[in-house]
Amino acid sequence: MKKLTTLAISLFATLWAVSAQTKDTITVAVCGDIMMGTTYPKVRLPENSGRDIFKDVGAILRNADITLGNLEGTLCDTGKSTKGNGAYSYAFRTPTSYAHLLTDAGFDYLSMANNHSRDFGTEGIESTERSLEGQGIEYSGVAGRKEWAVVERGGIRYGVCAFGHNSYTVKHTDLNWVKRILDTLKGQSDIIIVSFHGGAEGFDWAHLPYGPESYIGENRGDLRTFAHFCIDNGAAMVFGHGPHVTRCIEVYKGRFIAYSLGNFATPYGISLDGIKGHAPVVTVRMDKNGAFIDGQIHPFIQYYGKGPRVDTKGVVIQNMKDLSDVDVPESMAVVQEDGKIVYKEEFRIRLTPLPEIDFDLPEVKL
Repeated sequence: MKKLTTLAISLFATLWAVSAQTKDTITVAVCGDIMMGTTYPKVRLPENSGRDIFKDVGAILRNADITLGNLEGTLCDTGKSTKGNGAYSYAFRTPTSYAHLLTDAGFDYLSMANNHSRDFGTEGIESTERSLEGQGIEYSGVAGRKEWAVVERGGIRYGVCAFGHNSYTVKHTDLNWVKRILDTLKGQSDIIIVSFHGGAEGFDWAHLPYGPESYIGENRGDLRTFAHFCIDNGAAMVFGHGPHVTRCIEVYKGRFIAYSLGNFATPYGISLDGIKGHAPVVTVRMDKNGAFIDGQIHPFIQYYGKGPRVDTKGVVIQNMKDLSDVDVPESMAVVQEDGKIVYKEEFRIRLTPLPEIDFDLPEVKL
């Protein structure tokens, strides 16, 4: 009798482990609102022509396979405001000469589905589109214009769509519309990423409510339902912005959701007091099918006139951890003290050593 040792099984396990380590993984970087400075109603632009805005965050953004955010406002040099001309008018007009800063920082896609993309009417929208196209940055989100985009990086086709709550945006409250876009992207992309602008605004709205939200008379969406709907219909990742504060992080059915990443690079025109100044970047690792592997909150805080700077106070991660623990206790993942986002113990896949197995085989006479 001869014994068949575990050599073949061990070899298989070794090859599987090597394959698991070297298989394709994707890193996605996401952030919240970006408005690099404005010339309306008066000039409020950062020093050094804005070149220092992203200096603390650029390496993180550029090192991801794809980087996405929300362009809160326009890239244009002229035009009439659709929001009046008072001293406190919330109409944002960033010079077109600043567009290259977005490319330099590493952005591949920016949402235009927000309540500031039409601050200077159709002229402002068209100028913004030209500016982004000139930099090779994809965009979408304005109804009847570009409602979705495909970004190809490293042989992966990312289908990206953006939704908002305003009349001129592709609306996240219309789930039939959402599904039509997701169904379209399924046939044209490998990974689908959804961006949304929604939720009520300010300190009192950091916690994610159940059901629809309203603010200044507008329906700002039922964001839990919307985010889960997107993943149920093929999205690998959903990230939000709009409340001007950060909200919780969830992993649902093995897919990542950030309900609000707050303000990111808004040195003027938007309050940065307290938690409104929290400006995280979140990087998410997923497999080539879009399944969540792990993530990391990179903590930054904004300062007036400067942009995001490293959080030396240790408050950004703690706030997002606390919100996640309270608001989405059913999440498959947890935020650790160091900002790492990992599966909860009960959802982790454990690889245990293969047992020693002896097979007694009959001798074969040749």
